[in-house]
Amino acid sequence: MPDTLPFLKGTLDVLALKALAWAPMHGFELTRWIEERSGAAFVLDEAAVYQALYRMETRGLVAADWGTSEKGRRARYYRLTAAGRAHLRREAALWRRYAEVVAAILEGA
Repeated sequence: MPDTLPFLKGTLDVLALKALAWAPMHGFELTRWIEERSGAAFVLDEAAVYQALYRMETRGLVAADWGTSEKGRRARYYRLTAAGRAHLRREAALWRRYAEVVAAILEGA
């Protein structure tokens, strides 16, 4: 069995929103946050992360401001909007329900 897991459709967006619920982050920081919390089961393509952030920004789920990174470089910091927080609550509930149903089927319920 591989150590890393493939992303299912919608996984990156909901995990990115969860990361941003903790604190505003730039893309690289968000990538590290997800990889660390997944125990390296998820290895992210940074281009995919920035595409997801752009997509969520155009939908009004996140907003971005320019700031200075911990390395002194200019970086866009993304933060959750009220719409993003509501979307995260709905999506997290759906993911939990989805996981419960799949687990029940796999366990032979």
